[in-house]
Amino acid sequence: MQGREDAQRGYLDVEALAGELLAPGSVFAFLARHRGRLFPDSMMEDLFPSRRGRPSVPAPVIGSVLVLQALQGLSDRETAEALTFDLRWKAACGYGLTDTAFHPSTLTYWRRRLAGSGNPHRIMEAIAEVVADTGILKGKRRRAVDSTVLDDAVARQDTITQLIAGIRRFGRDVPGSQELLSAHAAGYDYTRTGKPDIAWDDQEAKDGLVSALVTDALALLAAVDPETLDGKAADAYALLALVAGQDVEPAEDSDGTDGRWRIARKVAPDRLISTVDPDTRHAHKTQSRQQDGFKAHIVIEPDTGLITAGELTKASGPENSDGAVGARLIGMDPTITGTSVDVLADSAYGSGEMLAALARTTHTPVIKPWPLRPAVDGGFTLDDFTVDEAAGTATCPNGITKTITPKRSVTFGAACTGCPLRDRCTTAARGRTLDLHEHDALLREHRHRATDPAFKHDYRTHRPMVERSIAWLTRGNRRVPHRGIKRNNAWLQLRIAGLNLRRMLALGLTENDGSWALG
Repeated sequence: MQGREDAQRGYLDVEALAGELLAPGSVFAFLARHRGRLFPDSMMEDLFPSRRGRPSVPAPVIGSVLVLQALQGLSDRETAEALTFDLRWKAACGYGLTDTAFHPSTLTYWRRRLAGSGNPHRIMEAIAEVVADTGILKGKRRRAVDSTVLDDAVARQDTITQLIAGIRRFGRDVPGSQELLSAHAAGYDYTRTGKPDIAWDDQEAKDGLVSALVTDALALLAAVDPETLDGKAADAYALLALVAGQDVEPAEDSDGTDGRWRIARKVAPDRLISTVDPDTRHAHKTQSRQQDGFKAHIVIEPDTGLITAGELTKASGPENSDGAVGARLIGMDPTITGTSVDVLADSAYGSGEMLAALARTTHTPVIKPWPLRPAVDGGFTLDDFTVDEAAGTATCPNGITKTITPKRSVTFGAACTGCPLRDRCTTAARGRTLDLHEHDALLREHRHRATDPAFKHDYRTHRPMVERSIAWLTRGNRRVPHRGIKRNNAWLQLRIAGLNLRRMLALGLTENDGSWALG
């Protein structure tokens, strides 16, 4: 049943005894005074429909604890210890001086309850309502979008470790798999722990182990009809199929039918890097900076630094690109519904898909364009070619016009022979070829608009403010605390809620005649 906070203060209530020691304007002081209004009991009623059983932690307490935990980046055990020994936490959560915290597993229980509810992000929405009530975002017509890579909470696994782990999970979760393992997986003893006992500097021994593991995996997959599986069994089948194909290739002079395999000499796109957390991926924020983990995408209001929307995704894959997620977040941002804003972002968001998504709205892109790279250093770029979409033609700097093919390529070919401008255009023996983007017209228009001094001024003045919010988001919290997209996205929403509350307090959040206002 749902627990409720006792309105009667105890004799040793910390806020009553030493509340004046809390720093004015701090999150602790705010929660000590307003947690009941911010997280009322009615907020969590749907999680406890039964009136029987032991009372839960009251909503004002658990709401305050979850916000403080995300804000300070503590583990569940560290959170319980802070609530037991830190007087600021006790005051913020309404605890008495001698009160002890609940068991750390209680936080896992609450996260599971919230995740399975119809509104898993209600704590963030409660703080978003405070922001809305102050009116601080009214009239703000700019939003900045950016992303950052967050480190995962697991270790990267090599190909052999993934294959063994995938087969073990298959044997654990697929019905009747023990018989299948006995019949089809004789290449390795999957009951033993630790690394395989081979000479790791012997390439033949290593290739032999890889071949045995891949052969076993393929045999197990062939012995089961995936259409008959669901739940954990379907997940185990899909995981084994993925790890058995992403990192291996037939050995030299083999097509794989003779059972000889080797580790592939390339990295598969969107490669799974750990069977412990199948959602984590290789991330490439830049060519020189490579991480493993997830991407946190946020939308902020530049003047205040408040985060108005956010989402955690895999770190790779076209559906998780900055442009795709940025366009989705702008469309989901509740603070700009029905209004037009300038969308500020760096060149990672300057894709044709992002511009097309914004073109379908009333928003204006103030996005740094993707740089054009000439085929010859210092030579002509794509913008030096005139494209007539209506006529379906493209004209080169020398005045030669060619037709755009259905696949949006333009081949000048023999027309480049003897061209006086060839040295500035191409080094290809067969002449210049253009591959035009689906949204080429939008990209050209945007590059032209980006040359406007007013565009440059707005971009340079307001876009860098998102870096400040990214720094607040990642300070002490670069590594995610959980496994999987869903649980880490829930953590990100709590983190955003805590940061927004702290930012509002820095801007002077106060209660004025029952309403939230800025002092």
